[in-house]
Amino acid sequence: MTGAQKSAPAILPSRGSADRLTTLFWRHPNVLLITLLVLPLGWLGIIYLGSLAALLIQSFYSIDHFSGMIVREFTLRTYLELFLPANMDIILRTVAMAAIVTLSSVVVAFPIAYFAARYARGKWKALFYLGVMLPLWSSYLVKVYAWKLILAREGIVTWASDMIGASAVLNAVLALPVIGGTSLSTSYIGTWMVFLYVWLPYMILPMQAALERVPNSMLEASADLGAGSWRTFRSVIFPLALPGIIAGSIFTFSLTLGDYIIPQIIGSSRLFIGQAVYSHQGTAGNIPLAAAFAVVPIVIMVIYLTIARRKGAFDAL
Repeated sequence: MTGAQKSAPAILPSRGSADRLTTLFWRHPNVLLITLLVLPLGWLGIIYLGSLAALLIQSFYSIDHFSGMIVREFTLRTYLELFLPANMDIILRTVAMAAIVTLSSVVVAFPIAYFAARYARGKWKALFYLGVMLPLWSSYLVKVYAWKLILAREGIVTWASDMIGASAVLNAVLALPVIGGTSLSTSYIGTWMVFLYVWLPYMILPMQAALERVPNSMLEASADLGAGSWRTFRSVIFPLALPGIIAGSIFTFSLTLGDYIIPQIIGSSRLFIGQAVYSHQGTAGNIPLAAAFAVVPIVIMVIYLTIARRKGAFDAL
């Protein structure tokens, strides 16, 4: 081996751009975090928050009722129109339906969630999750139209009531003022039933998660102190499950508040907020009033979420 061969330095591969990038991210983890978040945050800021900002701006415009043209001047006149009796009726009707659906969801979901949290084990817990989640896997529209057929005058409910001799009870329910109708599919009762069915899983799952966190030691301590079942439920179980209930109510209340498909297909001809937004921005072409109507659920949910956060509801999500 010659001297030149002995003194020749070893040739090392040069670091590529990938290695330099890895070193940069390792030395500066904040750069990695910013790189990962820039695209989703940009999408959120431009598409979501940008559309909300455009909506808010439109709500401060007004419409010339003579020409039908939008007057792009800052005014509160459109918001004042929300206080007209017809528009207030729409808002109050929607909020009342959202509240009733939420309360009834709590009543129906609590026994199911409690059984799943305290007693279901192994394959029974898997069946519970499958049963709760299975309705969410089917099309929203298919479920709504299926319920329309079920609740129609010629549907399964009417047929079953005739078979068991309860048609008089069904007719008496349909004859109730305001909430009744010619059939369940054209009444507020039918609208409430479909809302309850569609949103119920969103109440069961957070409630079940909250109930699973209730330690058995607290229930045993309550029994040792002489508390009965009702006192234990009122003083121990319900307060500890309240964050999960509020978390579920966020879904049921907000989804009912903004939905327009179910009231459009099932129920009376009286409008809800979602239908008012759809009709004003589409058929009527009154975009400022549609935007003002759309702001109403946002304001209500901001207040609701503020209260829910103070109650610790986000800890149960």
